[in-house]
Amino acid sequence: MQRRNFVKSTFGLAGAAVTGESITGNWHSQPTSLAKNTFKLKYAPHFGMFENSAGKDLIDQLKFMADNGFTALEDNGMMGRDVATQEKIAKEMARLGMTLGVFVLDKGGNSQNTLAAGKPEFIEIFLNGCRKAVETAKRVNTKFTTVVPGDFDRSLPIGIQTGHVIDALRRGADILAPAGLTMVLEPLSDTPNLFLRTSDQTYEICRAVNSPACKILFDIYHMQKNEGHIIPHINWCWSEIGYFQIGDNPGRKEPTTGEINYKNVFKHIYQKQKAENKEFIFGMEHGNSQPGKDGEVALIKAYVESDSFTV
Repeated sequence: MQRRNFVKSTFGLAGAAVTGESITGNWHSQPTSLAKNTFKLKYAPHFGMFENSAGKDLIDQLKFMADNGFTALEDNGMMGRDVATQEKIAKEMARLGMTLGVFVLDKGGNSQNTLAAGKPEFIEIFLNGCRKAVETAKRVNTKFTTVVPGDFDRSLPIGIQTGHVIDALRRGADILAPAGLTMVLEPLSDTPNLFLRTSDQTYEICRAVNSPACKILFDIYHMQKNEGHIIPHINWCWSEIGYFQIGDNPGRKEPTTGEINYKNVFKHIYQKQKAENKEFIFGMEHGNSQPGKDGEVALIKAYVESDSFTV
């Protein structure tokens, strides 16, 4: 069977058999547009996810992603890349018709320089990060940057901490909004010390900031750990969600490897976004459950399966 027909049949049928040779073998010798728009949702792999199949070169990895049906990319570390690399990535993504999702706004680390403390020096670090993020976003053509407010300041009442966070984020939004850049706030499960923990807490803060430049990054992996009840929480927070991330639990690997019924979750989001003429990016912020090329094939199969819901 020719590869062109195989790719079409593989990604058109969730249950089709997929082999390492058929997906990863000689992939770069074929046009990169064969499998585009096969997936119903805009899944965004990250660099390194397909390194065994595509090699270490970032452009080759982009081509591999596009050739296997992925229409977006997520690169948390984009702000740390040199300008030439940023521009090279952006140029190739434009050629491939791919969309860039989030990069992390550099404020010194997830737990560092906490906005909850209300300290002017911490806020200035965050605002400088916003200014730099605007310049990065212009070069790489993205509309989203991830923000984590930092740890609790346990010397202060929770309401005071929340007020400090809101005040800082309003100032950040004033920098980002004119550039069309949205900070998506990510509640995390990594440690109980992190101030932002749940989707409803993030919803409350976004409503208070009251800016199109401040929305929720709903990471399904973290929210499954911290609050569960995924679909109802998505419904409750829907108006403030700007971006999704993916990872199964336990393990933080690809869908189908844990307890989350991603096929149902994806179907629910797909139907809601279609009804409102929205389109979200779904960052694949997880590891591979298996090593090597076989693990990369298994990951692609997992997304084919999870995306095979009926509409």
